[in-house]
Amino acid sequence: MVMNVIEKALAAGRRMLYEYEAKQLLSAYGFPTTNEMPAGSAAETAAAAEAVGFPVAIKGYGRDLMHKTEAGAVVLNVEDAGSARAAYETMKNMLGDQLEGVVVSEMARGRRELVMGLHREPGFGPCVMIGIGGIMTEIINDTAFRVAPVDNAEAMDMAADLRAKEIFGPFRGEAEADMAAVGTCLAAIGKIGLDFPEISEIDVNPVIIRPDGRIIAVDALVILKGGE
Repeated sequence: MVMNVIEKALAAGRRMLYEYEAKQLLSAYGFPTTNEMPAGSAAETAAAAEAVGFPVAIKGYGRDLMHKTEAGAVVLNVEDAGSARAAYETMKNMLGDQLEGVVVSEMARGRRELVMGLHREPGFGPCVMIGIGGIMTEIINDTAFRVAPVDNAEAMDMAADLRAKEIFGPFRGEAEADMAAVGTCLAAIGKIGLDFPEISEIDVNPVIIRPDGRIIAVDALVILKGGE
């Protein structure tokens, strides 16, 4: 199934997996992801939102929609079916044929955000990354890298290398992060990079630490070789 997703994207000439495809890939390797459903019309969007459970996030996808927020293809905290239908119609009117469909996702709650990913470095191969996530990732630039494969001990070392490593501890009434899950996720990203040379880059941002300490991927981008 996972290979089919990649082959389908390459056959279509796409340089990336759609978000829901990227999350299918992550989930197949044990990385927890948000509950979500794709939809291709206003009616399907409303039905998917009811099935997922309100509130939901609605995010558009298309081969040219790599940066969804900047394109206006993200609507958060949608509270009812009418608003879900309206969100789809607004995106379609604004983006036209650029919009191939939407993903209707649960709203994951948590104030702590991580980024995890993979880059291929000349001479090293696939390298796994963890850092402080969210919209300020590039400005904060607090990251740690290891060459894949990554085991649990290396994953814990990566977490400890962050300047803001206290993010994994208890925070204002919220539980400490599930570090076993952090290790599982970093190992999964490394394994994906080793298993699929077709993938040049993975960017999972944000990975939210829920109030109970569980972690979950909210957004994911997988770039295929030949992409930018």
